[in-house]
Amino acid sequence: MADNHPHPQVLHEDDIKELLQHIDVRDAMRRLFKALSQGSAVQPPQQVVEFAKGGDFINYLGVLNDEHVYGIKTSPYIPTPGRPIVTAWTLLMSMHTGRPLLLAESGYLTALRTAATTALAVDHLAPRQATRLAIVGSGPVALAHLKFVQDLRDWEKISVYSLEMGAMEPEQRAAIEAMDPRIVLCEVQSKATANADVVMLCTSSPKPVLALNTLSKPTLITSISTNAFRAHEVHPDELSKMDVYCDYLKTTPASAGEMVLATESGVWNEKAILGDLAELESGTAALPNYSRHVFFRSIGLGLEDVAIALELHKLLRG
Repeated sequence: MADNHPHPQVLHEDDIKELLQHIDVRDAMRRLFKALSQGSAVQPPQQVVEFAKGGDFINYLGVLNDEHVYGIKTSPYIPTPGRPIVTAWTLLMSMHTGRPLLLAESGYLTALRTAATTALAVDHLAPRQATRLAIVGSGPVALAHLKFVQDLRDWEKISVYSLEMGAMEPEQRAAIEAMDPRIVLCEVQSKATANADVVMLCTSSPKPVLALNTLSKPTLITSISTNAFRAHEVHPDELSKMDVYCDYLKTTPASAGEMVLATESGVWNEKAILGDLAELESGTAALPNYSRHVFFRSIGLGLEDVAIALELHKLLRG
């Protein structure tokens, strides 16, 4: 008997790298957060499941009601004697048929949607007159962040620092510098962040990588961290010293490592969060006045993965 239902398309990373060149990822994220602000999208909390002998996996869920799709990204964190193994796969499902539409390997996809989400925050929160950008990290996620914020302000200097910078091959350094003539590579973090208007933390560190007392003026700090248990790129005690924003108020405070730790210790409360991206997109969140540092924390939403998977599906179908 003939199968009247098409099989779901399976996309691997090379496929996705090619296809995403034809998708405006930043615009897709902007439309997603507008949908969230209008109540036409559903973002459940992350599901974290621990393995019996160490490690865990996180499920990121999301529903786009107007598009009649839902989806799930599942991402394991598997400890090894060396670097931990972290993978991710996104499944897009039809709400019309209940059948799968697309299965996508999501490493590169996640890097781009994470960077595009941070870029939205920078566009809303960074001072309009900002001229100095610093990026802590030099891996694929950090470079994706650089790509999405290059045109958001009239940057005069873009400093890039990472622990690996000193040992980086000349070809790698040249490849980063070729991305933008304003880039300066730094082997000392304090030189990268000196006089910065925006500092983007783009590392996989489970512990703090930036201290506020190293910054010379009120600065926008963005953080993504990693899915290691309670990972955080700033110290929990620092939250009370900043104006705090996040990607989604209903999910981020219960998952972001520094927020969980700060709440448990009693030094901070999620009620201090001034707004999330849905509110920033709708214009209902107060903007910072830069009397002190500003902090934006993103944990990554299932809706971001669903939105990009849907764009891939539309592109393939079209």
